[in-house]
Amino acid sequence: MKEKILIVDDEKGMRDFLGIMLKREGYHIAAASSAEKGVECLKREPFDLVITDLKMEGIGGIGLLKAAREISPETTVIMITAYASVDTAIDAMKLGAYDYFTKPFKIDEIKLHIRKALELKKLEKENLLLKRELKSKYGFGNLIGTSEPMLEIYDLIKRISDTKTNVLITGESGTGKELVARAIHYEGNRRDRPFVAINCGAIPETLLESELFGHQKGAFTGAVSNRTGLFEAAESGTIFLDEISEMPVSLQVKLLRFIQERNFRRVGGTVDIAVDVRVISASNKDLEEEVKSERFRQDLFYRLNVISIHLPPLRERKEDIPLLTDYFHEKYKKELGKDLKGVSSEAMGLLKGYDFPGNVRELENIIERATALESSSLILPESLPPHVANGIKKGSEQKMLDIPVHLPPGGLDLEQTMEDLEKVLLINALEESGGVKKRAAELLKLSFRSMRYKLEKYGIG
Repeated sequence: MKEKILIVDDEKGMRDFLGIMLKREGYHIAAASSAEKGVECLKREPFDLVITDLKMEGIGGIGLLKAAREISPETTVIMITAYASVDTAIDAMKLGAYDYFTKPFKIDEIKLHIRKALELKKLEKENLLLKRELKSKYGFGNLIGTSEPMLEIYDLIKRISDTKTNVLITGESGTGKELVARAIHYEGNRRDRPFVAINCGAIPETLLESELFGHQKGAFTGAVSNRTGLFEAAESGTIFLDEISEMPVSLQVKLLRFIQERNFRRVGGTVDIAVDVRVISASNKDLEEEVKSERFRQDLFYRLNVISIHLPPLRERKEDIPLLTDYFHEKYKKELGKDLKGVSSEAMGLLKGYDFPGNVRELENIIERATALESSSLILPESLPPHVANGIKKGSEQKMLDIPVHLPPGGLDLEQTMEDLEKVLLINALEESGGVKKRAAELLKLSFRSMRYKLEKYGIG
């Protein structure tokens, strides 16, 4: 869809000239013979660009510019002026005009001015849409849950999002620590600045310092040029240090110095670089225990842990499971193009009874898998992983049975005891193999035919 341009000039010849030229360029054109009529046009419909003469009777070009700022602030304004009025045109730019050109002018010059103005407007619109998308993706909308612990976390995010205070987020793997960090950033006054995330445990110790703080050319073998680190890249924004407990003690010293002084040196550098960066860190380990074990510096822990947010595991907020399940179901049925109406009550009951050692991340994976496998209109228990579909809790408790080492005084039912043991081992093997029955049979040293018979015998899917 081509851009719409409004031409405002009290000379008919100029209106016609610009109108014909710009129509040939493919733009949609409207024209007005006075600034007042131009204002009426802006009130009736939106325009991408206004080209207006500066000197006209009535409110003139400056009055039109001021009105456009109020009526349609997203509209770009270009002024036309005689050479003697250049100072006035510059004043117009101070009031918000994009540019001006003087009479007489060259046609190619006008086309270039207009094209650049519209390209800039398009870029600004794309940036605005991107910011809105990021806010939608990483704001509160992606934190799902109405349980009391989650409501408390939402309230805390609102209260701290505009501050510069360091935040430490703790919780088991898969609870959504990075989502909380992003929500803090995108709900706050740094939302238009960078959010830079790094997993401290995913980068070799020898490279982590350079990754965070950058390096100078020649600082080490392979440093063939200067490199900007992530702290510089996050200027005026937020840096998220995930798995902070994995940071080497030697590098913890440098991070502590940065937090205290708000500047650092690149690897091999001699100049202090100051940046304004908010630090949010996260850990799935108990950092206080890490401090006691002398694997993490106590002074750094206190600097990072100014505000603490603990994300509870999913098993402690099971009332959120239906809401999370519906969210992931809607997400993946769209992505996978599946016409599913929802999750059956039987499947939902099994999900609510499961402990989710992998937390929200595991639930998402289970729903994605079930959505991909399901062929009916509802997600049924058969599409859930075996350890969930059979109501078996995943964890150490499923590895053992309460089988006595010595024969109890009252005796025992040997056949039933052996069947119970066999059933648990079959389910464990299915879990270890990710539901692949052939692999599960290999783990139990069974033929595939025997494996299939035993699964049917115990009603294991």
